[in-house]
Amino acid sequence: MSIIYVLLPIALFLGFGFLALFIRMSADGQYEDLETPAYRILIDDEKITSENQLEKGSIHVS
Repeated sequence: MSIIYVLLPIALFLGFGFLALFIRMSADGQYEDLETPAYRILIDDEKITSENQLEKGSIHVS
């Protein structure tokens, strides 16, 4: 029963700490754009051409 006196304040401290961090991140705009990061993986950084691949050595011409 005495462990409750130790664990309860620790749990409350962690809970309020995470709540404070969530409120701070929300106020800073961390969660404003939820769509773009999911589509960013589909956007190519540079156009891949056969000349570009020949320069990098990924295509071997025989």
